[in-house]
Amino acid sequence: DIAVCYFKKNESKWEAEIIAGETIPYDEEWKNRLRIAPQLSGLDLTLLDIRLGQFFGEEVNRLMSRLNIRAEFIASHGHTVFHQPSEKITLQIGRGASLAATTGMPVVCDFRSLDVASGGQGAPLVPVGDALLFGQFDFCLNIGGIANISFDFSGIRQAFDICPANMILDLIAQRLGKKFDPHGEIAATGEVNQPLLTTLNSLSYYSQDPPKSLGREWFESNFYPLVFATSLSEADLLATCSEHIALQTASVLDGWTGDMLITGGGAWNTDLIRRLQKHTAVKCIVPDPMTVNFKEALVFAFLGVLRWVGEINTLSGVTGAKVDSCGGAIYLPPRNC
Repeated sequence: DIAVCYFKKNESKWEAEIIAGETIPYDEEWKNRLRIAPQLSGLDLTLLDIRLGQFFGEEVNRLMSRLNIRAEFIASHGHTVFHQPSEKITLQIGRGASLAATTGMPVVCDFRSLDVASGGQGAPLVPVGDALLFGQFDFCLNIGGIANISFDFSGIRQAFDICPANMILDLIAQRLGKKFDPHGEIAATGEVNQPLLTTLNSLSYYSQDPPKSLGREWFESNFYPLVFATSLSEADLLATCSEHIALQTASVLDGWTGDMLITGGGAWNTDLIRRLQKHTAVKCIVPDPMTVNFKEALVFAFLGVLRWVGEINTLSGVTGAKVDSCGGAIYLPPRNC
């Protein structure tokens, strides 16, 4: 996702607007490159890092040209290859230097490394944006590959990853030759399998206290094998995993009321939102399409703004690090050196 955003600070209050946004799908060649990234040699992974940064830069140039505008700088999260905070490892590729050189614009990137080096999870990072840009909502839920939530508790921001979401739903849909299950239509035809649901709900991650986060490694070792060891139909797998996502999210909201902003691709999953609303008294609010699709891009742009002006953009109370930090590496294009 690429979002062109505008930010303004009036006294102590930040205002933000998404001017334009575009989702650029990877072609099959890029999908295959990124899929095997964790198995590449050091040399090949470095080359992929550089080429992905160049690709990002080319797409930014194309969008800037089409809109006839030029951004002050670029904030880029990159593509996560490794995320093992317990080993102080997190790696997002899409090299910032290549992106800066390709676009001729300053780049802020590598948002997670400083927090991980300081003993944090390096995630979630979005809560700063939730608090400062979407504070009118009691809860902010993002349903992407992983579902994560952010909220204030006694004046302190709380946030953590809840469970796998589109990461598993899309894999199941792909067994039917589909990229994903539009609006949860297939899931709605399936039956929830109680033994599998019980097994998934019993995973030890769900009993851990925050701060905590999930990554691809945990998913492939702990979640994926349980789902695909069964002989259930794809419809039943989708129904069961959707119910699991709804129940795990509802368990976080147990005993609460208020409004919850829901964004990310999963916000369009009508079946999933219906299941979630059934299990919680919190009101589920799906906003306008631009906010649904590009809120995370907006927030990472905002993290870049905070890094640019030297303000805190990573909360230790959320990530578990020793201290709050202002994370992100800055690359200036050659002419600014």
